[in-house]
Amino acid sequence: MNLRPPLLEVSSITKTFGGVTALSEVSFAIEPGEIVAIIGENGAGKSTLAKVMSGVHSPDSGFVTVAGSRCEFRNSAEAAEYGISRIPQELELCDSMTVEENLLLGREPLKSMGRLDFPECLKMTRSALEMVDLKIDPHQLVGDLGHGQRQLIAIARALHTSARMLILDEPTATLSPLETQVLLHRLIEMKKSGSAIVMITHRLAEVEEIADRVIVLRDGENVGSLEGKEIQRDAMIRCMVGRDLSPIEPEVSEFGDPRLIVRELMTQDHPEAVSLQVRSGERVAIAGLVGSGRSELLEAIFGLRPRSGHVSVDQCDLSRAGVKESVRAGLALIPEERSSQGLALQRSVSENASLPGLFREAGRFGTLDRHAGAAVAQKIVKELDVRPPRTDIPASDLSGGNQQKIVIGKWLDLNPAVVLLDEPTRGVDVGAREEIHKRIRDLSFSGKSVLFASSEMEEVLSLSHRIIVLSEGKMMGTLVSAETTEEEIMALATGGEIHE
Repeated sequence: MNLRPPLLEVSSITKTFGGVTALSEVSFAIEPGEIVAIIGENGAGKSTLAKVMSGVHSPDSGFVTVAGSRCEFRNSAEAAEYGISRIPQELELCDSMTVEENLLLGREPLKSMGRLDFPECLKMTRSALEMVDLKIDPHQLVGDLGHGQRQLIAIARALHTSARMLILDEPTATLSPLETQVLLHRLIEMKKSGSAIVMITHRLAEVEEIADRVIVLRDGENVGSLEGKEIQRDAMIRCMVGRDLSPIEPEVSEFGDPRLIVRELMTQDHPEAVSLQVRSGERVAIAGLVGSGRSELLEAIFGLRPRSGHVSVDQCDLSRAGVKESVRAGLALIPEERSSQGLALQRSVSENASLPGLFREAGRFGTLDRHAGAAVAQKIVKELDVRPPRTDIPASDLSGGNQQKIVIGKWLDLNPAVVLLDEPTRGVDVGAREEIHKRIRDLSFSGKSVLFASSEMEEVLSLSHRIIVLSEGKMMGTLVSAETTEEEIMALATGGEIHE
């Protein structure tokens, strides 16, 4: 009989924000050497719970105990003293600092007289990077790295502190399959050494692969747990959404003329020319590993990056156009980084909803009505089931998944001819993912062209008609989705060839 107290226990935790209950009487315990997954729909309270456990938020009621001792963390630094380390969904890195400086921030090795021990700094940095199998220059600026590499740096920093308990919020959302497997293997090794892992994720296949136990949250409440053989995708979905998801009906696709035409496009990230077309009613995926240039290609097409070559939408030449002209021509880009590129987080949901269409809202003399965007925001909140269903609160008060719904909804309200999406369902729960996929399909059914980049092979294969594979900025080939496999995609993505 195990008489040791749990490594961490939360008891009757309740937390509210502005009258909205994020957590209600949540209780559970985590043992050493255990991997616990916390799942639930967007807005279920997962990230809030992680912040309470790691000292970012103080609960309104209830308490946290660590190894049997009741703790009242005032900040994350105090939680770290107890060996609790949290890696948030939106990374907390300093873009103007190097990889080495970010990894060692606050724990730099010193020699006499307070001088930095540079050889030891480099040794520690390389040790941390090896933990996630990341091969990059320690002196490179973090701001110059892709999101997947930044994610691995944040994970490496936490792993290298030898935390007793690691809380990861959507850790694999932007990682390639290979990078994901490296991380999952590392988490299993940590578990074997006695550390506790808490993983918040929407990737249920990963939960099935490594979790010992699953805690399910719904509307801020703990609605159940699964263990061992109970941890199956269908069972998790039923607990999360309270119903079975409807199967996707097979579709018969008919394509029209090309609406997006890209010829000989070249950028700093794509020194070899890229040419592609997306026809009316067609959905084309861009696949590739982190650093392959997927996001950069979409941004170049949209006019965010310097480029050469030809870009046109519905025969409107945008080769020399910027973002403003692209939007007016019917081109929309839903970016990967919702917090820094997709939203003004301190502005209200209503204000954010109006941003892409300001040119529609502006009056005769360019002035905006104080209620501009309110109708659009209310429409988005209702149609995409944003929780809480309020348009007057800052976008920062929404969960990551609900923020994503606002980003997608505000652009689709412009009724664009061509939609570019970068990781459209990153950090989105299975219920919302189904809704977003349905809307993307509806876009193509209505004759629009869709070009999207995704790290998830299941999404690439199930949502697209064709797949363009990139490797290090080079276009390796185009595959018909219904006639290819994940193995063939990965062969091209790693710079190889498909063998007949």
